[in-house]
Amino acid sequence: MTGNSLTGRAILRRARELLLEGSELPLGYMVNTLLASSWRRSAEAGLTPEGRLPDCARLDARQLARASERTEKFICQARPVMEYLQAQIRGSGSMVVLADDCGVILQTYGDAEFLTRADRVALVPGVSWNERHRGTNGIGTSLAEGRPLLVHGGEHFLERNGFLSCAAAPVMAPDGKRLGVINISGDERRHHSHTLGLVRTAAQTLENRLFDACYGHTLHIRFHQLAEGIGTFAEGCAALSEDGWIIGANQPGFALLGISAADLGVTPLSRLLRVNIDDLIDWGYRQPGVPMLLSRSDGSRLFVLLELGRARALSCPVPDTSPRQRDPLAAIDCGDDKLAAVVDKARKLIGKPIAILLQGESGVGKEFFARALHASGPRHAAPFVAVNCAAIPENLLEAELFGHVPTLCRDEWQGRLREANGGTLYIEEIGDLPLPLQARLLDVLRKKHLIPLGGDAIAIDIVLICATQRDLKAEVGAGRFNADLYYHINGMTLRCPPLRERSDFAPLLAHLLEELAPGRMISLEPALTSAFATYSWPGNLNQLTNALRAACTLLEPGETRIGWQHLPDDLAEELRWQSSAPSDTTDAPENLRELSATTMARAIAQSHGNMSEAARRLGISRNTLYRHMRAASSGT
Repeated sequence: MTGNSLTGRAILRRARELLLEGSELPLGYMVNTLLASSWRRSAEAGLTPEGRLPDCARLDARQLARASERTEKFICQARPVMEYLQAQIRGSGSMVVLADDCGVILQTYGDAEFLTRADRVALVPGVSWNERHRGTNGIGTSLAEGRPLLVHGGEHFLERNGFLSCAAAPVMAPDGKRLGVINISGDERRHHSHTLGLVRTAAQTLENRLFDACYGHTLHIRFHQLAEGIGTFAEGCAALSEDGWIIGANQPGFALLGISAADLGVTPLSRLLRVNIDDLIDWGYRQPGVPMLLSRSDGSRLFVLLELGRARALSCPVPDTSPRQRDPLAAIDCGDDKLAAVVDKARKLIGKPIAILLQGESGVGKEFFARALHASGPRHAAPFVAVNCAAIPENLLEAELFGHVPTLCRDEWQGRLREANGGTLYIEEIGDLPLPLQARLLDVLRKKHLIPLGGDAIAIDIVLICATQRDLKAEVGAGRFNADLYYHINGMTLRCPPLRERSDFAPLLAHLLEELAPGRMISLEPALTSAFATYSWPGNLNQLTNALRAACTLLEPGETRIGWQHLPDDLAEELRWQSSAPSDTTDAPENLRELSATTMARAIAQSHGNMSEAARRLGISRNTLYRHMRAASSGT
């Protein structure tokens, strides 16, 4: 709130004495209203700067256990945020503190040396740091004022706490009720000007986590003045009842909508934004993931993204609006049972602190799978950084991964690990990583910080996805791969099946052609259909996609059939050599159009006539399904 020098502390001490005596402060005493009010409250509570503290300010073990049980959901959501904060301030002689709505400390994380100093002033779990018990301090004063603030050095009411610098921010529930406070305390001599901003961001992150935990499964909106602001810390969130009344919000949501907690449950969204709830829901069904630009009552505008909630979306008959359809992982699942099992398992891992190891042949789409995992998770707005260990010379790989500081000979390079900080790092062909770098990577993953070549330690927070064609377990046995690293990256192994093992070739082919040439209804000539279906595709999805892309490019305007002349010469030669039409397959489909008709009929039957569900199973939109059905029935 004010200065930090010895002279400044002496001035603060004298200002506090004058204020407690009831004297007016001279012009030279720079004490703001907030600090003066807090000092007065501390004195009115019967505290004196150097006096004894009340005995009622500490909970015993049983009382602390009950307090923790009462706030269990709050603590569970706060724990990863606190761990992230601690990673950012590690080594700075500081600690992270979580307190409840009464100011009782629930949990602490911090450097061991500073935790020992904090223990001397009872900055430990079970102790109340409410203003009534500890005077002016970050936790208690933030709760009393209801806003983020910094209490530095001599600004503390109690002399014993004058060595502290405390940045704190209150945490509010989606119903507007105060849950507690998150705080960083450290030595005043090592205070950093960005600490308060870090705490504010942490409080907002925690509030957003609490909102998602309460209302992520129900109808809600995310909004901001800029479309790009949706998905950031600054986005507003509001939960809606089925008929469009606002029932919960995060703090930016309250601010952007201009409402308070008292307005919850009694304010329809249509009173604040010029939109009918049915029209907004219809937009959400027709344009999933696309914000709607709406006007507020004062004429200003907000971009509003409707999220239908899991329960409502699963009951919705329109395929494009179900979470599975909007989930990027759904684009991978075209109906093959093996792949569907992998996708379902992967979806359960989203947001969990479990490293994933993808195995599979070259070209099966491991990086595409990893990108879909990232895009489907809570870090979708954060970086996705890919690095291929087999594509980078060994002498450059260390700097590529870990970065280096600037020298006379080269500019600074932050490295792939720092680029991925806060997001996902995808390491392809990790089996090609040299043993010394394997040990260094393991050290980074364990300690959650890295040291660039020639630099200082930097905190790292990443989701790790690795991929390999090798049998890493065998590599470990042969001494070519670090055993500890193997078990660290192998939280869950997922095997991506090769194309020749998949049973969804026809819908996959239709899906790829629709993606490459939307709306053109392109198909293969009859002879090619059989050749494609029996070919082993050693390059897997990469090979198939590249072949189809080249073929679509060579089609003349108005052409809708891919023939031999449209294929790359080497592929056409291999197909002619490998495939031959068997004489006893008269009952098999003659071309892709017939094969697609059979596949569509089976999908519709399995979906009991639900066209939306059939389209989802096929991995295409409902409109595309209708177009293929019309084409099949007309024979064109």
